[in-house]
Amino acid sequence: MKRIYLLGLLPFIGILGGIPFANRVTPYILGMPFILFWIVMWVVLTSGIMAVVYKLDPANKEEEVQ
Repeated sequence: MKRIYLLGLLPFIGILGGIPFANRVTPYILGMPFILFWIVMWVVLTSGIMAVVYKLDPANKEEEVQ
């Protein structure tokens, strides 16, 4: 169960904790300032992380049909 909580904490740390370190306009990545790219990257990563959390959550396991 701890893995699920740690994975759920990752997006929070990435977006809010990483902003002070990523607070730059240059370089431009994919035509976006770095700070905007950082936020967009974490939004995409958050959906992937939450999909992993969903798969690992024992409450979402399907019972085997016997």
